[in-house]
Amino acid sequence: MPRKKKEVVLTRPVKEGVKEFKVRLDHRTVITLSNQKAFAFWKKRYPKAEIIG
Repeated sequence: MPRKKKEVVLTRPVKEGVKEFKVRLDHRTVITLSNQKAFAFWKKRYPKAEIIG
């Protein structure tokens, strides 16, 4: 009888006092950033990047 694989869910630790926002880089890639300077960096590499939340 085959064994079932357990589903692994990865979550990030919650930091107090840091406001994070999600950015969609392309149609399938979403990252989480904590400041606008980091968004400017990713916007250079991915011109279609947009803030989604």
